[in-house]
Amino acid sequence: MPEKRKIYTKTGDLGKTSLLGGTRVSKSNDRVDAYGTIDELNSFLGLLRDQPIGEYYPQVLLRIQENLFVAEARIAADPNLKHTSLPLFQEEEILFLENEIDEMNKSLKELSHFILPGGCAPSSLCHVARTVCRRAERAVIRLSTTNPAEEIIIRYLNRLSDYLFVLARKTGKDAGADETLWDPLH
Repeated sequence: MPEKRKIYTKTGDLGKTSLLGGTRVSKSNDRVDAYGTIDELNSFLGLLRDQPIGEYYPQVLLRIQENLFVAEARIAADPNLKHTSLPLFQEEEILFLENEIDEMNKSLKELSHFILPGGCAPSSLCHVARTVCRRAERAVIRLSTTNPAEEIIIRYLNRLSDYLFVLARKTGKDAGADETLWDPLH
């Protein structure tokens, strides 16, 4: 029986990692920060998917997680090499998020105030994921100022943060939680 491959390689012990294609870069590299922050977002979405949010939303979140893996792979790829085997990021995935937002919004009150995060655990997790998504978006934008980064990924992250905000409101409503409105004069 062949020996199992070890998870630890020790090749990153001195602060370097490999991009897809083998190029070694610092773990503080903007490209590593961008795909690492998307990975963090993906982990929070996994935790959100495990919450009591019905049967439909976990399926949507799984689709989003798969899209985030595509984004991670495309960002982790050395931009100086051809990566023809990587899946492309599809415009239809942005349209999917927009349709999901519109559908959820049909059952929600129109906003007149800012909402404070909270109300129930799933809603709060949506807000945590939303803020990590915004950070991931900023990291990809920062990367794009000095290195190639796909504009569609930035657009997807922007739409995803909108989706997570609306999902926070919808999961809160479904759980019977009240929205806490921010009153700056209070």
